[in-house]
Amino acid sequence: MPSLWKRITFSVASVLCVGSVVLLVVALSTERWVTGRILCKTGAEIVNASHPELDQFIGDIYYGLFQGGKTKKCGLGKRRSKIYIFPKLVRTLNGGLHMMVILFLLVSVGFALVSLSFCIYNARKVPYQSIKGHKGLYLWNFIAALFGALAMLCFLAAVRHHSLTERVANYRENLFVLVVLDDSLDMSFWLGVASIATHFAVCGVVAMSRIKLPKPEIKKPEEPTISSLDLLY
Repeated sequence: MPSLWKRITFSVASVLCVGSVVLLVVALSTERWVTGRILCKTGAEIVNASHPELDQFIGDIYYGLFQGGKTKKCGLGKRRSKIYIFPKLVRTLNGGLHMMVILFLLVSVGFALVSLSFCIYNARKVPYQSIKGHKGLYLWNFIAALFGALAMLCFLAAVRHHSLTERVANYRENLFVLVVLDDSLDMSFWLGVASIATHFAVCGVVAMSRIKLPKPEIKKPEEPTISSLDLLY
């Protein structure tokens, strides 16, 4: 049976692993990986809009790994539309890179669950093999953080070097050309980054479990001393 200190530290590590899984699942399922502003270039050119009038042609866009939405203003009022990445839009993007982001995140979730199971095991039992103990936990968390980081880097490459936002915005736009004024990484992306930091926190907590705390000394009751004089009486 592990000591109380080890049970506490591995329990905290288990909670952090659960937090990492939750962060990744929320990041995968939400639509706020990127948000930005889009200008309806065609509408602005038709009316020869000057700088103050351009605000009437600026809409917004947001999207995630599976879906999103946009609001365009082309002189006919606001028009909202839903964006679905699968099954057709992904063919116009760098599909391989997009699928790698999703695959890496799923692998990261898998290794986070493996790390969780090992934390629970170490909180209940003392492992006989080193791979089931601290070394194994370092390994699983490193792999989970590595695949999470690869997913974030692939998504950054898609946004910055493959004009992902512009391609998403102009999908099925036959009459109008939309120009991306600015785009920024939003909540869902940073949740993925937070999950990577969580795995390093797990490694730190696991390292703390190896600290040996001093055991409280129990003073033995003093035995009464009997002298020879006491025996005479």
